[in-house]
Amino acid sequence: MARPTKGGRRRRKQGPVRWPLAMAVLVTITVLVGGGLYLVSRTPHPPTRGAKPRTAERQKLPARVSGYPEGQGAYSSAKGPPPEEKRVPVGGKGAIAIIVDDMGNSRLEAEQLLKIGVPLTFSIIPGLAHVREVADAAHRKGGEVMVHIPMEPKGVETKPFEKNGLLLSMSDEELTRRMHGYLDAVPYAAGANNHMGSRFTEDGGKMRIVLDLLKERNMFFVDSKTSPSSVGDRLAREMGVRTTARNVFLDNEQDLTAIRKQIGQLAAIARRKGSAVGICHPHKSTIQALTATLPALKGEGVTFVHASDLVR
Repeated sequence: MARPTKGGRRRRKQGPVRWPLAMAVLVTITVLVGGGLYLVSRTPHPPTRGAKPRTAERQKLPARVSGYPEGQGAYSSAKGPPPEEKRVPVGGKGAIAIIVDDMGNSRLEAEQLLKIGVPLTFSIIPGLAHVREVADAAHRKGGEVMVHIPMEPKGVETKPFEKNGLLLSMSDEELTRRMHGYLDAVPYAAGANNHMGSRFTEDGGKMRIVLDLLKERNMFFVDSKTSPSSVGDRLAREMGVRTTARNVFLDNEQDLTAIRKQIGQLAAIARRKGSAVGICHPHKSTIQALTATLPALKGEGVTFVHASDLVR
């Protein structure tokens, strides 16, 4: 029995009173902590760096293959990627080299062509009045220079032909002497192509002399293909001379509409095959057609390059 206190009141035991209160506090804390953890678990968090996306999100990602730029598609592992083609970078619209033959008669023609504002290649006939001036102008303003080698055509007896040209009847020594003269006469020349030559380019023995000298000077050769039986480009490849061949003559008809049509054909070949070579001449109608057409093609994404960019 509890001892009575002063005043006759009994002292109560504190234990049974504090225990229910402690239990109530503990339950309250547990409820609060649990609710807080629940709320935290429901709050979205930014993804951790490097974490993989959820499966649903991953399914929305576009398929890719390592090593291929985005947007160019993917290839199955069974087939593998397509073989890489060695072409001039063209931005998807093709590359065009335009060679202007028969240059060297007029400096004015060269200035008009250079004003078009796209890369052009001037093929200069040795011995004409303004060879050095035309070559200098092209070199200063971003044009490329070639030697336009006069070669014997079929029916040479009835056609106008340069007196300093190459004939099949000439000795190897004479052909070599004339070739050295051509190459020395045209400054800045990076390569050469044939002027006329429908008969000469069919002769492998004589063409070998020409190509040997170009190879000695590290110059390329463009076969103008004035004859479908020309051996020029094939022989050049066999000899290790960088080469290509003409695809389209632009101005066989000296008519503005016809020339523009030929330029369109050249662009179509470039788009289809990746590159193309066109040959023309400094006629008034040709210059007008080039001036009107080439900047527009450039705006459409066609890449204009020098002949040296397309030889292989």
